[in-house]
Amino acid sequence: MKAYVFPGQGAQFTGMGKDLYESSEMAAALFEKANEILGFRITDIMFEGTAEELKETKVTQPAVFLHSVILAKTLGGSFKPEMVAGHSLGEFSALVANGALSFEDGLKLVSKRAMAMQKACEIKPSTMAAVLGLADNIVEDVCASIDGIVVAANYNCPGQLVISGEFTAVEKACEAMKAAGAKRALLLPVGGAFHSPMMEPAREELAAAIEATTFSTPICPVYQNVTASAVSDPTEIKKNLIIQLTAPVKWTQSVQQMIADGATSFTEVGPGKVLVGLVNKTNKEVETISA
Repeated sequence: MKAYVFPGQGAQFTGMGKDLYESSEMAAALFEKANEILGFRITDIMFEGTAEELKETKVTQPAVFLHSVILAKTLGGSFKPEMVAGHSLGEFSALVANGALSFEDGLKLVSKRAMAMQKACEIKPSTMAAVLGLADNIVEDVCASIDGIVVAANYNCPGQLVISGEFTAVEKACEAMKAAGAKRALLLPVGGAFHSPMMEPAREELAAAIEATTFSTPICPVYQNVTASAVSDPTEIKKNLIIQLTAPVKWTQSVQQMIADGATSFTEVGPGKVLVGLVNKTNKEVETISA
């Protein structure tokens, strides 16, 4: 079975999508529609902007979403997903690609999500850190032993987790991770503590927008970050999408479940090859392709 996976924030690069814009009239029309919906020319930043400009949350999230979704649309008849999943923000791309959300609604929600997360980041200093070489349960135990808010946020692949929370709590957790035998525990250059309780204000704001949006029954199941299982019911998809902002991204578990359910190949649709790498580290037997 063919699985298609969609990357999240961090996969962006200057020049992303320019080849699609120049080689496909349909892609160009969708990019122009996006400029209209967002109220600024995101294409200028994507194609010619600096790394700093691209790194702004209000730009990054729609930019990665647009690259993924428009790339999927240009694949035409060869794009026949039997299951999809997206890492964090990528879940929105996956939902447009499998027909659960329209292009316009997906982009509006992603833009709203980016703004809400940006606001939540400004309330209290918070951050994330990568932890390498520790078992999941040890990372969880260390986080639980630290005073303050710090939680396991991204289960990326076996031996690679990202923790998230209050700045001082994350720093303390990093020291404790190293003492527990982690190969590395280092702070990430991010704006705040995504996928942690620190995102509660953003979750509340996004919940209203998601509730007001029409979701359809998708053409194939989406393996959602929150459940790491196949979901096709629009009501359940909505619910999980709302919880996602404050809950961990169960990427390792999603990939393992997709393989257990019959996935034999994974195609990454979007900028970069991060997810293909994570899939390979989770299971070396499956075929991985970058669209």
